[in-house]
Amino acid sequence: MAVGSLLVVFFMLLYYRVSGLVADIAMVLNILYLLALLALLQATLTLPGIAGVVLTVGMAVDANIIIYERIREELRSGKSARGAVEAGFGRAFWTVFDAHVTNLVAGIVLYSYGTGPIRGFAVTLIIGIICNLFTSVWVSRAMFDWMVDGKKSQTLSI
Repeated sequence: MAVGSLLVVFFMLLYYRVSGLVADIAMVLNILYLLALLALLQATLTLPGIAGVVLTVGMAVDANIIIYERIREELRSGKSARGAVEAGFGRAFWTVFDAHVTNLVAGIVLYSYGTGPIRGFAVTLIIGIICNLFTSVWVSRAMFDWMVDGKKSQTLSI
């Protein structure tokens, strides 16, 4: 899990530059929130739970790639950095949301009909989905808004 996560971090930095750093920060926060909620529930992290964490990391990267590619499309069409961020997050939201709801339903079904390790995977998956939706949509958006508005940047490193 650690090696895979480090490779993902490196790839995101290499391919998306500063935006990749935003994605990496969001991914680390996602994992921290997930582990914090599991600790709050006093859950034991078993091998199926670790698989749920790995799936959460993959979903976090997928959500960020969907958003970033949409922002790139908007920039290519001639929009300003502010307009591209607005349109990119706005248009990508429903795609990301739909993917997360689909996985959430799968997690609920697994929890409802599964036993033991399957339920542990489902709990980790459900919590990971909720944390991922928060970090990939709202936390990343706040960081982009800060880059565009707070720093008054006219361009994006994406």
